[in-house]
Amino acid sequence: MTASITPERSSPAEGQRGRPLIITEDEELLDDLLRLCAAAGAEAEVAHGAPTRRGSWEGAPLILVGDDAAAGLRGRVRRAGVLLIGRDLDDHGIWRRAVDLGADNVAFLPDAETWLVDRIADVAEGVGQQAVTIGVIGGRGGAGASTLACALAVTAARSGRRTMLIDGDPLGGGLDVLLGGEGAEGLRWPAFAESRGRVAGSALEESLPELHSLRVLSWDRGDSVVIPPSAMRAVLAAARRRGGVVVVDLPRRVDEAAAEALAQVDLGLLVVPAELRAVAAAHRVASTVSMVLSDLRAVVRGPCGPELDDEEIARLLGLPLAGQLPPEPGLLDALDGGEPPGGSARGPLGRFCAEFWARALPGMTGGVTA
Repeated sequence: MTASITPERSSPAEGQRGRPLIITEDEELLDDLLRLCAAAGAEAEVAHGAPTRRGSWEGAPLILVGDDAAAGLRGRVRRAGVLLIGRDLDDHGIWRRAVDLGADNVAFLPDAETWLVDRIADVAEGVGQQAVTIGVIGGRGGAGASTLACALAVTAARSGRRTMLIDGDPLGGGLDVLLGGEGAEGLRWPAFAESRGRVAGSALEESLPELHSLRVLSWDRGDSVVIPPSAMRAVLAAARRRGGVVVVDLPRRVDEAAAEALAQVDLGLLVVPAELRAVAAAHRVASTVSMVLSDLRAVVRGPCGPELDDEEIARLLGLPLAGQLPPEPGLLDALDGGEPPGGSARGPLGRFCAEFWARALPGMTGGVTA
């Protein structure tokens, strides 16, 4: 169990990375906190009572204070990242001690162990601003969603941004194939199917194939593997914690795993060919996806006719228009030649993606503006 306290205090630098500081004279509590630090991949600094090393209180990215040591720290400079750790849920005096200390939260063990491991692991990874996360969904089969997802990722990586592409559609054939890297070394989805709890973002990134300067999580060519919602949640959260850009290729059918992915997407792009039947199919997809994702926009794949242009299609779908994707002559030949979607910055697909990111990425602190 945890509860939040929000006093005025100074803040260590966002995304600061370093060793958490444990302050306690309770040997049993210390053993538990060291165990949780080890589970989070962090090496802790320990102070028995008040910290003795100069600057350790001010400089530690996270401070875990045992309730036994709280009284001795009264009067310390108030700062962010202080957690008061207790065991007795019935001890109402702990709340007053937390206020006196200037703690952000009170965490009770063992109930809050999972939450506490996550907080410690954020410190170990140096977590800062999370990745801008874009989900791409086809309005009907063959709409070109996977092609657009790859092109968005390739374009973001070409601009120098840390980029991860996640294939969330088990029936899509594998994005690594579309990128010409089906033989590349690295893990695929089956290796993460049993993931529970937290996945380390750095370990995830390093384990995946690197293609065209981006990391790709795709499917292998073995038997179909069911990805539980917990695994999708853990993997996508790990990808987002690395910052930069995450692009997710999503299935049209929203099952539990897809719903978990949609819950972490900042903006969804629904790719709709400029055909009346495609619009009818996309309307059904949009109605389902919009139940989970609040910001869904239409990308109309041209060419458009005079009676069914991109604005009319977006109106029929009841969605904002993210743009029209013009045809790209020679795309299939380019793919056969090893060039990924969006590989040509001058092509229609590359230009569309560059314009999208130019709108979406500047000042990305509170939402997508594309």
